[in-house]
Amino acid sequence: MGIEGAVKLGYKKELESIEDLDERKKLFDKLVAKMYDVGQAIEAASFLEIDAVIDPADTRQTVLKAFQSAQGNS
Repeated sequence: MGIEGAVKLGYKKELESIEDLDERKKLFDKLVAKMYDVGQAIEAASFLEIDAVIDPADTRQTVLKAFQSAQGNS
């Protein structure tokens, strides 16, 4: 997920609470700039309290493990 997507998810309530679209975009742009200052995806994930950053190449295996875990299979 890119920084813009992380901001949309991490600050969804804050952004949706602003009715004026210009003001909402200003806040979004400010938050994106702040996240670019924070740095890499892993740092962004910890800042936004996202549990994990998955390498796209590992996505299939990670999702399968999650499904197996939910079914009680290890």
